[in-house]
Amino acid sequence: MMMGSYSLWHWLVAFAFWFLLFGWPIAKILRRAGFSGWWVLLSFVPLANLIGLWVFAVTPWPNVPDQNRPSA
Repeated sequence: MMMGSYSLWHWLVAFAFWFLLFGWPIAKILRRAGFSGWWVLLSFVPLANLIGLWVFAVTPWPNVPDQNRPSA
């Protein structure tokens, strides 16, 4: 089974390297920030990955205290 000039094995190996180098660490960061790890799939969609990055950047994180609120 050929996809263009690359075989199916090429695409499987490329996905495995992508997942190990980028997907797994990004999913761990997303889970620590309170998001679902499935958000990492947005990196495959060209415009959605930028929108997801902006949502991730401007949404308040649950583990970061609000610096404008006075301590009790």
